[in-house]
Amino acid sequence: MALTIGVDIGGTKIAAGVVDEDGRVVEHLLRATPARDPERVAETIAEAVRELAKEREIEAVGLGAAGFVDETRALVRFAPNLAWREEPLQKKVSALVGLPVVVENDANAMAWAEAKFGAGRGETHLVCVTVGTGIGGGIVLGGSLYRGRWGMGAELGHMQLIPEGRPCGCGNLGCWEQYASGNALVIEAKEIARADPGRAARLLEIAGGTPEQIEGKEVTDAARQGDPAALAAFSTMADWLAQGLCDLAAILDPGCFVLGGGVSTAADLWIDQVRESFAATLTGRGHRPVADIRLAELGASAGLVGAADLARIR
Repeated sequence: MALTIGVDIGGTKIAAGVVDEDGRVVEHLLRATPARDPERVAETIAEAVRELAKEREIEAVGLGAAGFVDETRALVRFAPNLAWREEPLQKKVSALVGLPVVVENDANAMAWAEAKFGAGRGETHLVCVTVGTGIGGGIVLGGSLYRGRWGMGAELGHMQLIPEGRPCGCGNLGCWEQYASGNALVIEAKEIARADPGRAARLLEIAGGTPEQIEGKEVTDAARQGDPAALAAFSTMADWLAQGLCDLAAILDPGCFVLGGGVSTAADLWIDQVRESFAATLTGRGHRPVADIRLAELGASAGLVGAADLARIR
């Protein structure tokens, strides 16, 4: 069976794995990311690939990178958490490992993996949304990954929902990820705790007494214990998440949405409300099918699985 290697390159760790044609990870390893040194990043990727390729016949290597990847799937134009600016990653890694290399945005790679092997199996039109510190995404239309003219499509978290809204790290105001992400959840919880400490009594107790100490884990723990402020923060996040999905449905009309990312580990606290709010807010509701909203199935391995499979169809 043909094997490829997928590498998921994050700001703190590099995950690499040998993947077969059915999306199974045959072997897996982790390395720390030397994020401030582009040359060392390429060398660390190559070291991982060489180790995994020992005594195996590997067809190609797919790299999932958190950043803007150009239309040729060779150049990382910009990465927010690594020192990549116009980085010729494909050329560097291919020269080091002696194999064909394809570079893809990490959220695109995740979307492809979920479409082919995970929660989106059987759907030809789907949108994958990663809800973590921010919001990322990937789009599959007609069974093909949609990348846009310049390779930079599906930056879903930067749809502007609120003109003159909260400042975003992208330089704009009011982006979706400022209202429906892990960071947004914490911002909302802190605002409630400052305005009404009595309502956030358990949340503040868990967090150490002050709103400034509240983080995502504290909000989740307090919500599971019934804290009204924490539950309200999740409810607000869920409504904003549903609003963005409605906008995407109006534009793309997918058969399903697949939701993943770090916040999905607490999906029991918000997924039902997202589904209900989506159905209640959807444009043309009552006169159109309602897309399924599913949770991602492949977890932390989705990025490397998708990158490895995309390397097969380079």
